[in-house]
Order: sequence, then structure tokens, then C-alpha cells
Amino acid sequence: MPLAEVRAGQHGIGRTVFEGDKIEDFQVEILGILANTGPRESIILARLSGGPLDHTGVMQGMSGSPVYINGRLIGAVALAFPYAKDPIAGIRPIEEMLRVSDMPGPVRPRLVAGTLLPALPTPLPPSQTQDSRMTEVATPLSLSGFSSKAVEAFSPGLRALGLEPRQGMSTGGAGNLVMGDPSKLQPGAMISVELLTGDMSVGADGTLTCIDGEKVYAFGHRFLSVGPTDLPFTRSEVITLLANVNTSFKISAAKELMGVISQDRNTAVAGLLGRRAATLPLEISVTQDNASVGKYNMQVVNDRFLAPYLTQMAVFSALEATERATGSSSVQIRGRIEFEGRPETVDLRSFFAGETSSAMVAATTTALPLSYVMQGAFDTLKVKRIVVVIETSNAKKDLSLSQLYTSRREAKPGETITLTAVFDGQNGTEVRRALQFKIPVGTAPGTLYFTVADGGQTSLADLRQTAALTPHTPDQLIANVNRLRSGDRAYLRVWRAEPAFEAGGDELPDPPPSVALVLAGSQALSQNRNSKLAEMVVDAGDMMVSGSKTVQVEVVE
Repeated sequence: MPLAEVRAGQHGIGRTVFEGDKIEDFQVEILGILANTGPRESIILARLSGGPLDHTGVMQGMSGSPVYINGRLIGAVALAFPYAKDPIAGIRPIEEMLRVSDMPGPVRPRLVAGTLLPALPTPLPPSQTQDSRMTEVATPLSLSGFSSKAVEAFSPGLRALGLEPRQGMSTGGAGNLVMGDPSKLQPGAMISVELLTGDMSVGADGTLTCIDGEKVYAFGHRFLSVGPTDLPFTRSEVITLLANVNTSFKISAAKELMGVISQDRNTAVAGLLGRRAATLPLEISVTQDNASVGKYNMQVVNDRFLAPYLTQMAVFSALEATERATGSSSVQIRGRIEFEGRPETVDLRSFFAGETSSAMVAATTTALPLSYVMQGAFDTLKVKRIVVVIETSNAKKDLSLSQLYTSRREAKPGETITLTAVFDGQNGTEVRRALQFKIPVGTAPGTLYFTVADGGQTSLADLRQTAALTPHTPDQLIANVNRLRSGDRAYLRVWRAEPAFEAGGDELPDPPPSVALVLAGSQALSQNRNSKLAEMVVDAGDMMVSGSKTVQVEVVE
């Protein structure tokens, strides 16, 4: 039924699940039309009744419940008033929901200079407010296998995206969800969009509005507003209803797979029945003081925004479940991101030590390279698998660079210089590392600088240069990410205060003036103030290194 035929005073029925998988009717009285609530958008205002609604009001999980007048579909329950005493709902007109399937497919914006580490999606306004505005009914998010502190840590961010985290029921091991019979799915059925499955699972609950051939429409509002996507959804069963002063909600458990959600837009989510979404294997293993304490196997959605965020949540939970919340601790991350049809990998390597929990820092550092890779907009660069190995210890393993000195202050080209770095550790521990550098023959007279710095500061120096360039090939993008240095090493950089240029990820140090003039006119090249001549790794063992020191040597004829 088109919106133009809907009138105040009409009565109809809605369909939703209150218990198990049984679709039940509830009564609907049309109160009026709220026109132009958004661009080309209107809302049908209605009073609901029947079943438990007089007690619970409009519930989270009812989003998408179809509403019919004289057997004709007018739309889906989508909005409500928080803290309302009466079950007054906003119904999204079906004609607005059907427009979603005609929207364009994915357009992947290229990374540009200055966006080396892209952010996660901008949060939407919170769906639950304490004023009288009608808002989208929050989507209940079922979290299973996560530690309580992980749920607590990520709940504010999830609520800012219009989701309401709830303790859920696990769907079992990765790959446990099997494809069901889509012909058994009916409008009004409970569905769950599965973002993460396996030993940890994340599923968003809603109601199916309409089936048109193999096309399906649900929710009546956005999910995460990610646009074109590829998310698996399942049929779900309602375990119980929980009445709440703010907004009541359904507690449900996912069953078999039904298809994919391919569009996540402002007025609805839309998808296809009988399809299987492409997901990424995520493997996390945790050891504590060399003893294995946990292994997690999961499948995460192959979405450039959601996959890094979900990986961050999973790593945090796996780490937090075994790491000490207070007191000395150390965390070492090892892993890799593998790609389809490519031998190269992105290496995940980091080390943290401190007196308080470093789980969030470790989780964020793990997710950022994945975010950069997946938002690189190269269709040929497809992530195949993510492997994360976490090693924890109850000892604080850290070293601080206290001194750096050189064997001589002047040297000629071809001569060798010995540098000694001194690190201070716990309980008066002192670690010395000697490095030798041979000044290349032909080096012009002048000052050479020798800087020993921790991995973070060394990475930052490179990232300032790399961020000024747009990666033009997958190889450049992978090389940019692999420049990130590990926290358990120090790095000796030999440099001069002279201009250098970077092309395709490779540095062109100290070019002749005539060449520099030509290179400076190229927009495809990045000019750096300092010219790096060499870099050497200072291995400090399994210890976190911090600090930076610089000495200089004069090159003479």
C-alpha cells in the first residue's frame, strides 16, 4: 500500500516473534503521518497493542516487523519514543524501504595523502536519548565469548553506532552455522546479522519485513550505515522478552544461515536469500609465560570498516581474559595478514610492558594495519586470513635507552665507527649493544647524525614521510604498513640534514642539485627534510625498548 493511501484511524495488524520462532500478530492503529522527517522520508505514527506490548512497549528487536492494512503491506516498525508509557511506534513506509535495492553498488574511495591510518566509521547519533524525540529503535547486539571487561570497554562505542550490547548465546565453533532452507523464512521472522562467528560471536537482531523473490528487506532503518556490504544473516529464535523502563528488548539466539545483507542504508537493510557471504578466518592464540592458555577460531565479516573493529574487540577480549588487570605485565604480539594469490604478507609485531593493563593498546595496534590494508581500495588486494599470536608475562620486561656514545668524533670515508647504546632495566639491569658503521667511500664532508630510537619513534619518523604519499599499487601499500617497527627493538638511523626524495616507497637520499631540482617538480614524489643513509636493528631481546638518543660525527677529507 503506498503512503498516499494511509489515513489516520485505519486499523491493521503487525507480525513479529515474541517467543521461539512463532510469528504472532499484534494490533496497529494509525494515528497520523509525519511528513518530511528526512530527505524524501516520512513516518507513519501508530499505536501498537496486543500480546505483551502493553507491558513491554516497543521492543528492541522489533525493528522491521511488517504492518498490514487489509492484507496490504504499509511498512515496518522502525522508531519509538524512549521512556514512553504507551507503545507508540514510527512505521517506515515500505516504498521507502524498497528503494534500497536500487541504490548503487560499492564505490571504494582510494587512500589519499595524509590518511595513512584510516579511522573506523564515524559514529551515528545515539539511538537512545532522554528527551521526547522519536528515535530509531536500537538494534540489540548479542555478544558471546567475550570477557565482561571487553563488553564494558566497547559498549560506549557500540551504543554510539545505534547498537545495544547484550550478553548472547554462542553459535559454537567457526563454521558451525550451516545454510538453512530460505523457503521457510516468512515476513515477521526474527533474523540476526552475524558479524563474527566462532569462539566469539557478534550478532545484531531485527525482524524481516518483506520477501520479494530472492530479495529481502528488514529493520526499517540503518544498521551501521556502511552502504554496500556483504554480511551473513541467520534465522533466530527468541528466548525471552525483558521489559525495561527505557526500552524493552528481545533476547534471541541465531540458528541456520539464510543469506546475505548486501545494502545497509538509511531506511532499511536489504539482501539476498540463499547466498553465502565471504568471511575472513581470524585465528588468535594466547600463551602466558610460555604456557598455552587459549586458542580462538572465528570468522569475521569481510567488510573494510567492520573487520578491523571486530578484530580489535576479539584481540582485546582474548588478551584481557589472561592478562593481569593491575601490576606488572608484558604483552608481545606476533602475527600476519595473508592475501589471496600473493606471497607477501603484512607482519603484525608489537611489544608492550607496564604497570597497568595494555590490552587496549595491543588490540588497537593490531587492528590499525588491517584497517589501512582493507581501506586501501585495491580490488586485487584481498585479505585471505588473519593470524594473531599473543604472548603475555606477569613480569615487566622493559628497557630505557640511557646513553649513546661513539668511538670517535671525526672520521674519513671508508673508516668504521663503533657506537655503543646503553639501556637501563628493572632492578639495576644494564644492557649494552655495540654497533659498527662503515662510512661509505665517497661520502661528502659534513655532519653525520646517528640516532638510536625505539620502534614507535622510528615508525613515526617514517610515517610522517609516507603519509604525504598516496599508494598507487598494492605492493606500495603493503610496504607502507610493514614499515611499522616493533616495540621490542631499537633502531639505529644514520642520516644527514639534507633533502631526500621518496618514490614508490624507496628513498632517494642526497641527490645532486641538478637531479633534486627535477625531482622537486614532481607531484608523485615526497620530499623529506632529512636524508636517511642507513638503518640497523638493535636487538634488545624480549624486552620493550623506549627512548631516543642522537650523536654526531664529522666526516672529513
